[in-house]
Amino acid sequence: MRRILAMILATVLLLLAAFEAPARAEDDVRIQEEIWALPLPLPMFAYLVRPVGDGPFPLVIMNHGVSLNPTDRSFFPLVEFRDAAKWFARRGYLVVAPVGSGYGAAAIDIPERGIYGPFFSKVGKCANPNFHDAGLAVAQVDLWIIDYMAAERRIIPKDVIVVGQSAGGWASIALSSVNPPQVKAIITFAAGRGGRVGGKPNNNCAPGKLVEATADFGRTSRVPMLWIYIENDTFFGPELSKRMHAAFTAAGGRAEYHLMPPFGNEGHFFIGSPDAIPLWSPLVTKFIDAQR
Repeated sequence: MRRILAMILATVLLLLAAFEAPARAEDDVRIQEEIWALPLPLPMFAYLVRPVGDGPFPLVIMNHGVSLNPTDRSFFPLVEFRDAAKWFARRGYLVVAPVGSGYGAAAIDIPERGIYGPFFSKVGKCANPNFHDAGLAVAQVDLWIIDYMAAERRIIPKDVIVVGQSAGGWASIALSSVNPPQVKAIITFAAGRGGRVGGKPNNNCAPGKLVEATADFGRTSRVPMLWIYIENDTFFGPELSKRMHAAFTAAGGRAEYHLMPPFGNEGHFFIGSPDAIPLWSPLVTKFIDAQR
């Protein structure tokens, strides 16, 4: 295990130099990109981007989606939302985008366990899916990251925004249900679980149970949230996402819902495209400004 860790850390050190970013003329804010090995209770890699300087900075955590295919997980990119993360960094945030356990470099040799621990994103069979625990497991990782970055004196502890896409968005909704005092706002893109069962468009795993689980989280959630969905999302289409939002807010949750026009061939991956930034950034800017 020590040899493996040494090899990983050596690779990380090589990557650090590769990811330093030059200034962008259009923003006049210099940012720095890094790869970290986070020594959390469940250790993992993370892409980190921040303004150049000592900080501390407000924190943005970006949660990625999941794949149930072990091979796909092993080739998961180290940086999935680079352009979106850099957008936040140029606005003064330190952004941490963790790579979940069982993904990418942490999936070497043992795809179902990874080097550091179990792949914990399964929801079980559609007859009785466990949407709650899959979301709360990743939410716990977010809490570990907040505590670690605060202990490192890198962040302003009570100025945290969490952003999530797909299953990462579902985890962000789950996080809102425990109302961590450090988190002032949550933003989700195409949030949900159990989409495209068997690879079939608009074929969801127990959508009624997903709506029920969303309501369960809404009963205790009080964090201001912005939910963004896209009309041509074949994982969580407009009819399902509207049901989820109605259930969440009826239960007491605070969520602003926006349905964006169709984007590309598959709207589910909206946030991953640099071309989408001009479309979602005005909504996000307005929402964040309202929380200050």
